[in-house]
Amino acid sequence: MSVVIVTGGFGALGRVVAAELTQRGHKVAAVDVAPAPAEHANALALGGVDLTDEDAVKVAYATVVEKLGSLDGLVNIAGGFIWELVEGGALAGWDKMFRMNLRTAATSSAAALPHLLRQGGAIVNIGAFGAIRPAAGMAPYAASKAGVHALTESLAEELRGKDVRVNAILPTIIDTPANRAGMPDADISGWVRPESVARVIAFLLSSEAGAITGATIPLSLAG
Repeated sequence: MSVVIVTGGFGALGRVVAAELTQRGHKVAAVDVAPAPAEHANALALGGVDLTDEDAVKVAYATVVEKLGSLDGLVNIAGGFIWELVEGGALAGWDKMFRMNLRTAATSSAAALPHLLRQGGAIVNIGAFGAIRPAAGMAPYAASKAGVHALTESLAEELRGKDVRVNAILPTIIDTPANRAGMPDADISGWVRPESVARVIAFLLSSEAGAITGATIPLSLAG
């Protein structure tokens, strides 16, 4: 595999994944709604891209192919989290989660497919273990991530026999600065390290995972 797009590529997890893939010899295009950093180690950095906007994403991915020569893999990391109870909550939170977590993955996958189908490739989505066993206050987030799981499984069946594989990983809490700040009293010893997530993603993109599609893989150990 040669050229991989990482959405949310300027965030804490996105940067680690991009670094891991680059180290393994991939050309990484980081795509994010945030402005592109002045200095980065990616082959290409595209900032200010609204990943919920179909036309904007199509243009961005066409730019990747034009500048880097192909598109062989997609990692849908872009997303977000809110904690909100249903009682006293607002539907705006549900809309936000579905746009950030599910719509970005669907829009990104649809834009990547015309390129991936030319020579084969793989898509890796970021689901959530919390969507399987959601705690109180996680309903909007968990529902949106459950949608990502359904997208993964359905798209994998849609593309079966077309040399494009689709899988998802379902991490528990990832050890990021934002999560540490949001849960300052938590025991982080069991949190999943971004480097562990990156290694699993790299495997799922590789030819070694050529027999795996439609899988939703829990990641629940620090690793």
